[in-house]
Amino acid sequence: MRCVNKVILIGNLTRDPELRQTTNGQTVVTFGLATNREWMTKDGRKQQSAEFHELVAWAKLGEICRQYLKKGKLVYVEGYLKTRVKLLPDNTKKFRTEIVVQDMIMLDKRAGGNTDAEEAKILEATQDSGAGSSEPAAAADAPNGDVFEG
Repeated sequence: MRCVNKVILIGNLTRDPELRQTTNGQTVVTFGLATNREWMTKDGRKQQSAEFHELVAWAKLGEICRQYLKKGKLVYVEGYLKTRVKLLPDNTKKFRTEIVVQDMIMLDKRAGGNTDAEEAKILEATQDSGAGSSEPAAAADAPNGDVFEG
């Protein structure tokens, strides 16, 4: 049977995207996203909770995220789950599960003041064949020297 690893989220950025370069020169951008959930209890009270997600965007898509996204912006993202494992000096492992972004759509575009020409440029850039590419396979390309297992 075929497996599926797909994440689709709509939420607000919790911080501005941070751009880094790997040791091999790959561009990687990290940012946080909050999603909210509402439900009614059996006694009719409205409840809310928030989930906080760590996202990673590589290469051209990462550059686009860094350029156009800001804290508080509403965004749609598609991607997949990836768990990084970092070996600590005491030989324990630290696990971190992130969402590797493969596609991104800004949902509150007009609030950012972008013109139609800028919107067309962003859309064209995100639809390029390489814009949503996955992270590099080599462990040396992992941010902060972390090792990707899996």
